[in-house]
Amino acid sequence: MTATHDEKRQMIQEVLEAYPDKARKKREKHLNVIEEGKSDCGVKSNIKSIPGVMTTRGCAFAGAKGVVWGPVKDMIHISHGPIGCGYYSWAGRRNYYIGTTGVDTFGTMQFTSDFQERDIVFGGDKKLAKVIDELETLFPLSQGITIESECPVGLIGDDIEAVARKKAKEIGKSVVPVRCEGFRGVSQSLGHHIANDTVRDWVFAKSDKVPNEELGFTPSPYDVSVIGDYNIGGDAWSSRILLEEIGLRVISQFSGDGSFNEVKLSHRSKLNLIHCYRSMNYLCKHMEETYGVPWLEFNFFGPTYIAKSLRKIAERFDDTIRAKAEAVIAKYQPQCDAVIAKYRPRLEGKRVLLMVGGLRPRHVIPAFRDLGMEVIGTGYEFGHNDDYKLTTEYTDPGTVIYDDVTGYEFEEFARKLKPDLIASGIKEKYVFQKMALPFRQMHSWDYSGPYHGYDGFAIFARDMDLALNSPTWGLVKAPWQQA
Repeated sequence: MTATHDEKRQMIQEVLEAYPDKARKKREKHLNVIEEGKSDCGVKSNIKSIPGVMTTRGCAFAGAKGVVWGPVKDMIHISHGPIGCGYYSWAGRRNYYIGTTGVDTFGTMQFTSDFQERDIVFGGDKKLAKVIDELETLFPLSQGITIESECPVGLIGDDIEAVARKKAKEIGKSVVPVRCEGFRGVSQSLGHHIANDTVRDWVFAKSDKVPNEELGFTPSPYDVSVIGDYNIGGDAWSSRILLEEIGLRVISQFSGDGSFNEVKLSHRSKLNLIHCYRSMNYLCKHMEETYGVPWLEFNFFGPTYIAKSLRKIAERFDDTIRAKAEAVIAKYQPQCDAVIAKYRPRLEGKRVLLMVGGLRPRHVIPAFRDLGMEVIGTGYEFGHNDDYKLTTEYTDPGTVIYDDVTGYEFEEFARKLKPDLIASGIKEKYVFQKMALPFRQMHSWDYSGPYHGYDGFAIFARDMDLALNSPTWGLVKAPWQQA
């Protein structure tokens, strides 16, 4: 039986009773139930996590290096500091790219200045300069270098900006200092913002003066940039297929499978299409204010919103593009109908608890809905208030909303709401599988994908069916079934 609004609010209060009074008062501001007609989720966000709770957030270094700059494939990204962060960031997401690793692409390689005690005492500027010289000798085809600083660099005050300016002149390539020490801000979100600002200040400020011809670029009326798609399992390629089919030209894919030259070109498009709003909206707003390039958020999860987004994008162009968009939607409709006919009977009515980062807590809801599934709870690891406002477009009244949900809260919500599927991150995966709950890892599609676009929807539907209808679950029972 579906719980009422009041019962869900009571459930939240019961979960909060486990905390001391001070922690309970703080956490209750981050938990709510969606009300009909409200344009706001009514939760506080982008606030420091409470010490002692198990948060799933990352740090500013993770946001800058792992998300924004790291997937730019033909640059070398230095983890500047001790080996720990460098080792951790080596195990990155599956940002697929085309190129020859170690020759002209470096996405799956890891470069670190490997700070030692003497570097903390005497400073690491000289070591950083030496690292850049070595990298230029070993990888002469790299198109530039970024320096992502780890926590100790901020504490000892190394001047990475001065090193970057000096070495850029010496090697004749861009060297971008990204002061993204992990202790900055409340989550990886500030790392996104810092990285966006370095694109503005260290890339656009210089490339503005470079004529189109030198960048190998000839403008057309149908130029678009895809911003904030990290090509997890090939997502950006699936999106690009559709944009090109409706007659647009993707001049920049920043940053999944993206090159440094594409970063320089992104503000020369006629329209910026942002996929991950949280990680790149700062840059899109800057390009609109400074260069007059409009932008919009699009959603290519599930046929309903793919069609809606294609029409919204086409409206920014002429009748030719609008006609092609309708033709593309019609072309893929039979494929979608076949996928839905196959999987919806097996998934109809299944209830999902979501908790992810970036855009996924809202964007994937329509894909579940197209398969007849219901998202009964959703929340962001590092969302801001504008994310939660945008979420109200996607959620139904009665959806439980949780910001920066703690490990304890998420487990208790699962016990009380009794979902059929948990869709969250790698840190949660094995907890819920041990609770005998089907799980999909939605940060990087559980080693599957792509999930974007019409082809991706077919893979998404298959994966949800595999997760939910595996005979394995008949051998174990969830906690509420054991009782």
